[in-house]
Amino acid sequence: MTTQQTQQSFSVEDVSKHNSEESLWIIVDNNVYDLSSFQNEHPGGKKILKRVAGKDASKMFWKYHSAGILKKYSPKLQIGSIGSAASAPSKAESAPAVQEKKAPVPVVVSTEPKEPFEPFGDIIPFGDPAWYQGYATSYYNESHVALRNEVREWVDSALEPNAGEWDEKKEVPAEIYREMGRRGYLAGALGVHYPTEYTDIRPACVAPEQWDHFHEFILTDEIARAGSGGLVWNLLGGYGIGAPPVIKFATPQVKKRVLPGLLSGDKRICLCITEPDAGSDVANLTTSAAKTEDGKHYIVNGEKKWITNGIWADYFTVAVRTGKEGMNGISLLLIEKTMPGVNVRRMDCSGMWSSGTTYVTFEDVKVPVENLLGKENQGFKVVMTNFNHERLGIIIQANRFSRVCYEESMKYAHKRKTFGKRLVDHPVIRTKLANMAIRIEATHNWLENMIFQTNSMNEQEAMLRLGGAIAGLKAQSTQTFEYCAREAAQIFGGLSYSRGGQGGKIERLYREVRAYAIPGGSEEIMLDLSIRQSLRVHQVLGAKL
Repeated sequence: MTTQQTQQSFSVEDVSKHNSEESLWIIVDNNVYDLSSFQNEHPGGKKILKRVAGKDASKMFWKYHSAGILKKYSPKLQIGSIGSAASAPSKAESAPAVQEKKAPVPVVVSTEPKEPFEPFGDIIPFGDPAWYQGYATSYYNESHVALRNEVREWVDSALEPNAGEWDEKKEVPAEIYREMGRRGYLAGALGVHYPTEYTDIRPACVAPEQWDHFHEFILTDEIARAGSGGLVWNLLGGYGIGAPPVIKFATPQVKKRVLPGLLSGDKRICLCITEPDAGSDVANLTTSAAKTEDGKHYIVNGEKKWITNGIWADYFTVAVRTGKEGMNGISLLLIEKTMPGVNVRRMDCSGMWSSGTTYVTFEDVKVPVENLLGKENQGFKVVMTNFNHERLGIIIQANRFSRVCYEESMKYAHKRKTFGKRLVDHPVIRTKLANMAIRIEATHNWLENMIFQTNSMNEQEAMLRLGGAIAGLKAQSTQTFEYCAREAAQIFGGLSYSRGGQGGKIERLYREVRAYAIPGGSEEIMLDLSIRQSLRVHQVLGAKL
């Protein structure tokens, strides 16, 4: 039964009568909650609830809990509100993120200066991108606003309240992934046009022909607000890097057979490049694929490590060696889980628990030559076309996680008191917040420019011209994430060292920093590549050195 179905109006006196263990009600922000059956589940025990039985517990609640707790438990525990406050939202509900869905409106993009969009969200300075907070923008239109509103509503109601629980269980319900498909989000997360030729699914608020890289940016960014890298990688990780080579380089027959199931969320895919002895050094991978005498199959043998979503994958986009040593002997194959010889086992890692990190082995796996992606011995080029999209995804997530660390810290600093005043009233804390904000905004503005460039170039041009800049931005975003996670941990103190509770997001994200600083190219390699690649491009453009 939902809150809306049981909504009643009570007086403070009504609530005060329910002050026993048998019938225990409390008030939080003028909303009434029946905790009678919840007492045994309360992490703080029964006694603390008895102290506030029949009373207004708002002050004590916000001292120990975040808004996510109300989002999670309100549907089953809230029974009404005080007086006419039935229409007054609590802190957890006050953000304008939860809005009625509106029918999609065709958008005509104009070159005329646009009025800023209405402020959106909690309006915490630097807690959201500037265009969310009433500042002018030339990048976004009404379709981006509609998608942002829709995704945030879903994240706030279905993802964020459960992210911690799913992380502990090391799995996200399969229904959540299928919902990504039903909403059209998977079809829009490939770094290409919206693939209407392979699916009948359409986004509710964006016409497929309008879908661009900024829509995908918003989708990834908003899901990352849940503050769980494992959750984001579960929903977008393996898919976002494993599926693009299929839609770009598979044969028409393979696309027709495979893509509908992937886009609907009924089937899953992952990318298998990294090996125990070959990480960023892709050209030295050793997993082999030898053709059978009749030339109809490849026989694949080898191992892949740290493969996101591998334990759930139906398809594996696999880099193999079909030729000589080095980059010119690599091919990409689509291997299917039903093929004998494919084995997967979960890996235990420091973070990203719900992402399904996997060790994959291929033992004499027989793969039809029709499952070749691109041309034989030219798979390195296919891998390279994938990197910009993969790295941009990492950048988007890392920078939103930096914002989460900052926003959680800002909220906590306004309610935690030390030495007689709030944390935010201490100059040293404001300095920490300021240093977090300037790094986040610098990264975000560079990121928006890169997204704009990818919208303005074809893929080949973007791969050549933007590769260096995106590599540098990848390093900057993960360094920013690490900085913000550390500063947030200092602000939260011991709470950031405990799983769950007020500092739960900070503890989880701190564990996940390395999962962003290393995959997709380590920071050291990215920084070197950013200069090497940019020099190469600009020398062609006529750089005067």
